[in-house]
Amino acid sequence: MTSPITRRLLTGRTAAALATALIPTTLTLAVVPTGSAGDLGIVLASELLPMLLLLPVAGVVADRHPARRVVLAADLVRAAAQAATGLLLLAGPARIGWLAALAAVTGVGVAFGNPSVRTLVAAVVPVADRLRVNSRLAVAGGLAQIAGPAAAGGMMLTVGAGWSSLLTAALFAASALTLGGLRPAAAPAAAPAPPAPSAAPAGRAGFAAELRGGWAEARRHPWFLANVLAHGVWHLAAGLLLTLGPLIAVESLGGAGSWVVIAQAGTAGVLAGVWAARRLPIRRPLHGVAVGAAVQALPLAALALRLPTAVTAAAYCLAMFGLGVLSPLWETELQRRIPLEALGRVGSFDTLLSFAARPLGLAVAAPLAGVTGTAAPLLVAAVLTAAANLGVLLLPDIRRRPAEREPERALR
Repeated sequence: MTSPITRRLLTGRTAAALATALIPTTLTLAVVPTGSAGDLGIVLASELLPMLLLLPVAGVVADRHPARRVVLAADLVRAAAQAATGLLLLAGPARIGWLAALAAVTGVGVAFGNPSVRTLVAAVVPVADRLRVNSRLAVAGGLAQIAGPAAAGGMMLTVGAGWSSLLTAALFAASALTLGGLRPAAAPAAAPAPPAPSAAPAGRAGFAAELRGGWAEARRHPWFLANVLAHGVWHLAAGLLLTLGPLIAVESLGGAGSWVVIAQAGTAGVLAGVWAARRLPIRRPLHGVAVGAAVQALPLAALALRLPTAVTAAAYCLAMFGLGVLSPLWETELQRRIPLEALGRVGSFDTLLSFAARPLGLAVAAPLAGVTGTAAPLLVAAVLTAAANLGVLLLPDIRRRPAEREPERALR
């Protein structure tokens, strides 16, 4: 049975996920009619760059300050930026400079909110319930990625992009309101043996020292570094797939409709995966993470070989099913294995590489295809994705499942 605290957490994070999913489509539909592709690139990059630059800093903040307060501040900042964006769009044609500035403010909110959400879940949810809660959060995020663009497009056609931004602001504000009733999870009656001391306790050392301490803590966990690098390869390959896949579908698989079929199969796969993650008998979660990421090699190879649409769609569905399974498993293992006082900093390195690798894949896909054709980059990406993710299974600590433990610090 879901506790009131868990319901508040899920409600708030679902509202924030839907708000986040509304933003790119709203901005695209607002800028394209009166601006250029370059203008749209400036606005979208203005949100991405602060995320990349500030994530390590945000990780320190997540470990220094109560997670609930940091997430609250991040939600309120994004609500204010989106409210201002909505009013700006309602006032007249899009002003690129102002939209870019407000997008940058939104990116700051995303950067600081992301590491603290992971810490918030670890502090609020008991160990035994974390996989279930992380799975539900992943389902909410997946559904938001489907509903957000559709809702933004519908509002653009009926009432205008400005009202879509105002709805986004209201959702962020609603998410902030849910944080007030969150309390730390109760400790178990008999606590298991404590973990090894963190390489960098989150005291009041200098900011740079705490940042270095977070990196030292990350290096203390070879399983983490190996998986982060492997996930970076996954995101880089995903950028190639999302750029070259539609081109191949149009040229060789029967047109744009075939890509729609493939993409929808992927959507169904990821939703099925996050639903199944806590129901599958996975005894070693990091094994599930590795295999779940490695199966992305299948649609990469299918597209490179121009296999029929039905086969490619099935391969992409299986790959996204793997992604759906690995996401909650990975979050739960981070919360289990990383000391809570370092979770924000360590987790921020994971998020940073994920945010950076996919745009890189999107950026290099077309130039690579122009030199080598579309098949070679996809086949190389398939081999690297499988090798990098299955290769982490060779590490001894991947096979070790640590004793469950409660958070070392209460939510304040």
